Amino acid sequence: MRLGQRYNAWMYRVRGEVFDRVVGKWATNGGMDVLEVGAGTGFYVERWLRRGARVVGVDITDVAVEHLARSFPPPQARFLRADIGGSLEGVPLRKGSFHAVSALDVLFHIVDDAAYASAFQNIATLLRPGGWFFWSDNFLRHERAAPLPPHQASRPLEESRRLVEAAGFEIVERVPMFVLMNYPADTRSRLLRWSWTAMVAPAMIAEPFGWLVGAALYPMERALVKRLRESPSTELMVCRKRRT
Repeated sequence: MRLGQRYNAWMYRVRGEVFDRVVGKWATNGGMDVLEVGAGTGFYVERWLRRGARVVGVDITDVAVEHLARSFPPPQARFLRADIGGSLEGVPLRKGSFHAVSALDVLFHIVDDAAYASAFQNIATLLRPGGWFFWSDNFLRHERAAPLPPHQASRPLEESRRLVEAAGFEIVERVPMFVLMNYPADTRSRLLRWSWTAMVAPAMIAEPFGWLVGAALYPMERALVKRLRESPSTELMVCRKRRT
C-alpha cells in the first residue's frame, strides 16, 4: 500500500526513535564495528555513524551501493554488494569481525525459506561472540489474515525464534516498532484491518493528507511503542550471539 512520502517521513521518525532507544539500551560501547544489512537509503547507516560506529553496509543492488558510497564517502563507511541470504564467498567480510549487525525492514523480503534461514547463519558467522543482532519483522502469533505482496513473507514468531536460536543467538528483547501507523499483519480481526485502512486512506489521496494523518498518529504511536510489550504490526527483536 503506497502511503506517500510525507506519511512515510512520520513513520521514519518513529523508526528512528525506537532504534535509538533500543540500540542505546543494549549496544552501549562506542567505536563499534557494525554491519548494516539492506542499507538501502542509508537511514540506519546515519544513525549508527552518529553513535560513533564504524559501518559496513551491504545491499543486494549495485544502484543502492553506488548511492550509499556517494552519500557516505570514506572514511565514514564502506559499502558492498551482497545477498545476506545467499553465499558470501568472495564478499570481503571477515568472520567474527562485527560487534553488531542490524537488519531492519529487510529480512521479510527474503521469501525463500532456505535463504531466510541462511541469512541468520551468515549474520551469526560475521558477528563476534557476544555481538548484537537487531532486526525487525511482523513475528506472527496469529495466522496471516491477508496475502502480502509477492516480495514479502511474514512468518510465525516461533519459526523465527527457532532459526535465530539454531544460528547461535539468544533472544534478549522484542519490542513494538509500530502499533498504529503500519499495517496490522498479526491479527485475525477484519475490523482492525478495515479500521486501519480507513484511518490511513487519506494518505493515499494526496501528500498533504499524508502529512496530516502522520502528524495526528505520531504522538500516539510514540507513546504506544514505549508502553506496549507486543503489537499487531512490526516489532524489533534484539538477539545476542552466544559466547560459547
